[in-house]
Amino acid sequence: MYALAIIVAGGLLTTVAELDKREVLSVEYDLSYFESSTVFWSLRLVGAILAPIMFFKLGPSLLHTPGTGEFMWSTLIYSVGVIIPIGAVFITIFVELGGLEFVGTLARPVMNPLFKLPGRAALDSLASWVGSYSVGFYVTRNVFEQGGYNKREVFTIATCFSTVSIGFVGVVAATVNMLNLFPLIFFAYFVCVIITAAILVRVPPINSVPDEYIAQPDPEIPFQGSIDEYFRFAVSGAVGKAAGGETFLGAAKRGFTDGLKLTSLILGTILAVGLAATLLSANTPTFDILGAPLVPVIQALGIPNAETVAPATIVGITEMYVPVLLVVEAEPMARFFIAVLAVSQLIFFSAVGPMAMDMFSDVPIRFRDLIALFVMRTIILVPLVAGITHLIAAIGLL
Repeated sequence: MYALAIIVAGGLLTTVAELDKREVLSVEYDLSYFESSTVFWSLRLVGAILAPIMFFKLGPSLLHTPGTGEFMWSTLIYSVGVIIPIGAVFITIFVELGGLEFVGTLARPVMNPLFKLPGRAALDSLASWVGSYSVGFYVTRNVFEQGGYNKREVFTIATCFSTVSIGFVGVVAATVNMLNLFPLIFFAYFVCVIITAAILVRVPPINSVPDEYIAQPDPEIPFQGSIDEYFRFAVSGAVGKAAGGETFLGAAKRGFTDGLKLTSLILGTILAVGLAATLLSANTPTFDILGAPLVPVIQALGIPNAETVAPATIVGITEMYVPVLLVVEAEPMARFFIAVLAVSQLIFFSAVGPMAMDMFSDVPIRFRDLIALFVMRTIILVPLVAGITHLIAAIGLL
């Protein structure tokens, strides 16, 4: 009922805001937060129409099968809808208590040279690793609006660090019956994310995004000194922020309110795009056809079950979990390969894609850029994950 209400509310508020902007209606309240482009207005409306259909299980049965509509509605929509408001509470408190200054200062020596990002971007990534990419997006949006990131930095974080959480990697490992290899799967995933990010930030489309801000720039204060002095500087910055920040209760209330508003904007978009993507994957041979040219590549890399693995390397663009389901009966090397690849590709259109385009429309993150980055990530990851898979097999663990 909560998911139904918030999606319908988002569609209605966006419609009223857009009609007010176009001077069709006159509204007393400020609804500028809910204004959007015509595309995302349409998607939110589609989501508002689909929500009661999914809630009451109306329409054809193919909308409600476990791998399509049931998965979207009962897993993704529920989880994202709950995680964002609750995660926003804790993230807002953490930031107001100086966590962004502390983590950001300590992470500068890694984030800047490797990924051309300010140290504070480590908090966005940490929020994704520990909680959810949706919480990471919430952090990025807040810092962006306060001048802490420019457009290129937001583009980088959204497309290279919107990672799958540690817990979900465990779910993937369990699905392919390799929970005993969870540490290895997670370590391989971590290495893959770092390597692909370090490469992609240096090539288009990421490095061609302008270094423009949408607010007064708030760059990190330069500092040089010993390790001890650097740590003291991090603590000092955090204490200063905590002393001048909101109260604990005030931060929690603001975080929850902001989280609900954000959820009402993006949940309908996720439902509309995600349902279309999963239906395309489940009911058409599109990804079998697209994956066919990859069969000889997978065979050449020495990964078994190439006919099953090849389409699984492509279908992840619809939903990260789908490739894993395709290989549950495959040989161990094939299951390990897809388990690591699927969680490392990051960009999928059941959630991350539409969420990034809707939340960061002022960057802008475009559909064609996400497609290009998915292809580029896959080109980098396939040989990289294959090499890791052979290494694990060589030491007798597969």
